[in-house]
Amino acid sequence: MSVKRFLAEKAEGILLNWADQREMMARFELECCTAEELILQSGYLPTRYQRNQQMISTEQQLQLLQSKVAVVGCGGLGGYILEELARLGVGQIVAIDPDLFEESNLNRQLLSSLKLLGTAKVDAAVARIAEINPVVRVCPIAEAFDKKNGEKMLAAADLVIDAVDNIPARLDLAETCTQMNIPLVHGAIAGWFGQVVTVFPGEQTLQKLYANWSGGKGIEAGLGNPSFTPAVAASLQVAEACKLLLGQGEPLQGKMLSINLLDMQFDEIPL
Repeated sequence: MSVKRFLAEKAEGILLNWADQREMMARFELECCTAEELILQSGYLPTRYQRNQQMISTEQQLQLLQSKVAVVGCGGLGGYILEELARLGVGQIVAIDPDLFEESNLNRQLLSSLKLLGTAKVDAAVARIAEINPVVRVCPIAEAFDKKNGEKMLAAADLVIDAVDNIPARLDLAETCTQMNIPLVHGAIAGWFGQVVTVFPGEQTLQKLYANWSGGKGIEAGLGNPSFTPAVAASLQVAEACKLLLGQGEPLQGKMLSINLLDMQFDEIPL
């Protein structure tokens, strides 16, 4: 039996469920990602993406599968970003973070739990994504991002998402993305507040945003972070990432989305 015939017999309409996808992998000796690519190329859709269908076509779902996104930081913002990218169906994710989970992470970091205290955040990311979408290939890098190793970490990425927790690394990331001609979706949070902006290569957006920074930790150290602020900002970053990968909508270019959850106010600020 050919793959084409198998899909025609097993699919319900255009949908193929996970059990049948696993049977396809075993019967034709296919890796998970290869099987999903064949499914999408044949015009069928894995049932896990059924609720994407009204806004993301089968062709676009294939485009997401063939995309590579680097997430720099796997903590408060990064945990939610990784989860949402995996559920969206982005096929390759580079997860970059040197840290281990600490007890103080438990109030807001999606990937953290009591049993994972002391575990590398990137290892937790690999395990979590394998549970929710085994099609996604995750490359864990348990190192801090800097200009020396940045180009190697971001190699072949279509897009980079900023989820770091310090300004020097964020500025290094912006500079490296410009050098490598990769778009960057920036996000930052502190207390009730956050910001999201998209930076295209050659723009000096983050350098302008942090022009008055003179060292030390950012305002997060003073305002802290609750559970909900990273979830909101991360979701907005993933929405931006989805638009950029699919070439849809209007990106937050040349303007910053300012998030004020205390007063439930969202403002676009020209940059």
